[in-house]
Amino acid sequence: MNNAELIVATLRAAGISHGFGVPSGNVIPLMEAMRTGGIEFVLTAHEGSAGFAADVTARMTGKPGLCIATLGPGATNLATGVGCAFLDRSPLIAITCNLDQPQFGHRRQMWIDHHALFKPITKATLALRPGNIAATLAAALRTALSEPQGPVHLDLPEDVALAPANEPVPVSPEPEPVPPAANEAIAQAADVIRKSTRPMVVIGAAAMRMKTPESLRAFVERHGIPFATTTMAKGLIDEDHALAIGCIERAGRQTQRALLRSADLIIGLGYDTVEVEYEAWAGNVPVLNIDIELADTDATVNIVHEVVGDLDASVARLAALPAMHNAWLPEVFRRHRDDFQRSLRPSTTHFSPHQAIDIVRRLLPRNGVLAFDVGAHTHQIASQWAAHAPRTFLITNGWSSMGFGIPAAIAAKIARPDLPVVCIVGDGCFQMTCGELAVARRHHLAIPFVVLDDRWLSLIKVKQERRRMASYGTELLPDEYAQPPAHYFGVPAVGARTPEELERGLTKALSAGGPTVIEAVVDPAHYSQTVYD
Repeated sequence: MNNAELIVATLRAAGISHGFGVPSGNVIPLMEAMRTGGIEFVLTAHEGSAGFAADVTARMTGKPGLCIATLGPGATNLATGVGCAFLDRSPLIAITCNLDQPQFGHRRQMWIDHHALFKPITKATLALRPGNIAATLAAALRTALSEPQGPVHLDLPEDVALAPANEPVPVSPEPEPVPPAANEAIAQAADVIRKSTRPMVVIGAAAMRMKTPESLRAFVERHGIPFATTTMAKGLIDEDHALAIGCIERAGRQTQRALLRSADLIIGLGYDTVEVEYEAWAGNVPVLNIDIELADTDATVNIVHEVVGDLDASVARLAALPAMHNAWLPEVFRRHRDDFQRSLRPSTTHFSPHQAIDIVRRLLPRNGVLAFDVGAHTHQIASQWAAHAPRTFLITNGWSSMGFGIPAAIAAKIARPDLPVVCIVGDGCFQMTCGELAVARRHHLAIPFVVLDDRWLSLIKVKQERRRMASYGTELLPDEYAQPPAHYFGVPAVGARTPEELERGLTKALSAGGPTVIEAVVDPAHYSQTVYD
């Protein structure tokens, strides 16, 4: 066994089955070890996509994701995906394969200081060196899986990868446990809730990593408290629930803010301010923060109490308390939800994004997975889409990088081939990552990729309009072309210029034996009404 094989054996024992990346000569020893060691190497078109895919693999499996790149430009490309895992809190191992050790520090082709590059966007950046491979890997895995979860970077010189291993495969480490909150903190939280008359729960991204997310539903049902979610937390409780009011701080945000500010207590459950800060929407409403760490706020937020500790334990203990009643009337939520959803769908004479999104939601089974990208459509989807189960709604909101959607869908389908997966992207995002369609074709992944083609970077265009500026530098295509190309890298492409055409194309794509691109040409006019109102 050489060190590359030791690395692969250790990662395989930790539950990692796939690694995403782009090779060079320095990567070949690790790839060979993956071939013989039971971790499949998935060739992506770009290293950034490899990082996104590894992030989503971690979300879908609960095991660390794995992404791999060569030195220099490979590492800098990879950094975009690694940063996603850092701010979206996904456990991930990012390996950069480097020059031989004697060449370090000299002026050599492609060489840079990888540790300096990855330090700001990882929990740790570690060097793999002979005699210390097993201990370093064990530390990396433990760090990545400990809360708050995140990526760890490992730098692997080629001579180290090829050197004989003189260590056994380490035992897969357990993450550092989060201590339970103090009894006094739970008792005080219960007292705060009991004294409120109109409490409101907002569930955030940290709750995505709960081992028993069903306790969230038990909590709101026991005490009859309405709940909203952030973008990434959608689906942790079925959004068809009678107490659900929808997603905050996306399309229709002013409607949501009005209801939230009519509460007399906001209960943040796993609320990670990396998605959206309390300052943006809470107003003067007192906040009870229940999370694994203290809320990161300024003095304008009225934090009345915090429960810091293991989130599963905290929520379960609060859910087990005797029911605490409040003054909310069920018809308030029902009327609010109907008015909110209606406002997201203004009438239009043209094929609109909200129509396309509704068609995809109707045709995708309830347990199906949606992956989507960053742009104006993000706001619309987050507010409009009903998510019914955890880990079925995939987006980056802490990092918010364009280019996430296509590799996210690919990773989700590889991790969970039993589930239907659909991807929705804007045309700008599609231009960034359309090369990844070749990955979906190579792996025979039956994913419909619905491209909302409006010929603009619509989110930036809306921002320019709101500032009374010209729409400059945001036009993707000056004219609509008559038909989409017949295929992208062998992936069939079909056009949809009406709701009926999209429905026919998507129905066929969901039963296909491989990927399909559906170009839905839409009118983005309603974004100006819905995205920031």
